[in-house]
Amino acid sequence: MPADLYRSPIPEQLWERIRNEYSLPTLEQVHERLTAVQEDPDPVMQQLFRVFVGEETYCPGFQFRPDLSLDPAVVELFERALALRIPHNYFALWMMVPSPALQGKRPVDLQHRRAAPALTAALERAFTSMAA
Repeated sequence: MPADLYRSPIPEQLWERIRNEYSLPTLEQVHERLTAVQEDPDPVMQQLFRVFVGEETYCPGFQFRPDLSLDPAVVELFERALALRIPHNYFALWMMVPSPALQGKRPVDLQHRRAAPALTAALERAFTSMAA
């Protein structure tokens, strides 16, 4: 994995990959879907992880459970990413790229396996080593 991966422009293929594997609805689409199933979607909207592509704001589908609730592991990781000042788009990239700290697995593939401590450690390692 290139050392400058998280300093380079995000490859356009990432957005297509997320769209194909998990979905990549716009912020407006997510709001509409949440409004249809929840009386007050604002608490969920405030926790959403968003990415910014061109002029549009999207919400990677890997953060949602089938009932449109948010995956607690992704929420926890995203909160840590915010504390580390990791830009949203680079967090999305990190989630989708195989990590040496996770035996070559992608964080997105481990989020449902109660691997939160390992994922958090891998996130911190990836971005603190970058800042060094």
